[in-house]
Amino acid sequence: MIPAGGQATRIAPLPCSKELYPVGFSSMNSGQEMRPKVVGHYLIEKMRLAGIKKIFIVLREGKWDIPAYFRDGAALDVHLAYLIMNLPFGAPYTLDQVYPFVQDALIALGFPDILFSPDDAFVQLLSRQRSSDADVILGLFPADQPGKGKVDMVDSGADGKVNQIVIKPRQTQLRHTWGIAVWTPVFTHFMHEYLAVARKSATHKPELFVGDIVQAAIGDGLQVEAVHVSGEPFLDIGIPDDLIRAVRLSVPSQNSL
Repeated sequence: MIPAGGQATRIAPLPCSKELYPVGFSSMNSGQEMRPKVVGHYLIEKMRLAGIKKIFIVLREGKWDIPAYFRDGAALDVHLAYLIMNLPFGAPYTLDQVYPFVQDALIALGFPDILFSPDDAFVQLLSRQRSSDADVILGLFPADQPGKGKVDMVDSGADGKVNQIVIKPRQTQLRHTWGIAVWTPVFTHFMHEYLAVARKSATHKPELFVGDIVQAAIGDGLQVEAVHVSGEPFLDIGIPDDLIRAVRLSVPSQNSL
């Protein structure tokens, strides 16, 4: 599942959806020609490397340039389907649009505006899920600026068990955040039911994050584990400083991040 409902207000105005912002280059015709490579291309490549071929992209109305660019996914050897987000209350509601189609499937989640290494990150998560049978596996990265309110922070033990997700803290001693995930139908159903109850609650938050749902799942007894997939922070191109860094890193080498 790939949520693509963001409005990119921090880097607006843009001539395209932020998921299609060109960062780096890819080879065409057996390496003889180079073409600009858009941000979302990197994520789909990493999913495909892990054997993931069926991908749902959930769009905000008006971001029609995304399906116009990726089309049916054949150019990347995947099968793409597109859905339109319904409720504007955060990524969990966006992801829940896919529920009728994936409720019994093993899910991989990635964000199409995030650049990260290594290429086999999803391979690592799927391998851990097979060996541990955990309900959720999170892919951990060093936080670029922990305690600045930018990202969720993850408290996990040496055995990989996740003890707590702290949502965008302003102060923390934790050093790792999560950027990708794999989960089983157990968590898919939990999220769907949690959101149904949350919408009816008088204390409903104006916006929920995926980390909120994972933390609720931990509290409910679901098995959540983590894998340190990288020693480098990811880059969120929806943040101006990260976008500048991504473009600068991509130009000299013209290699995949």
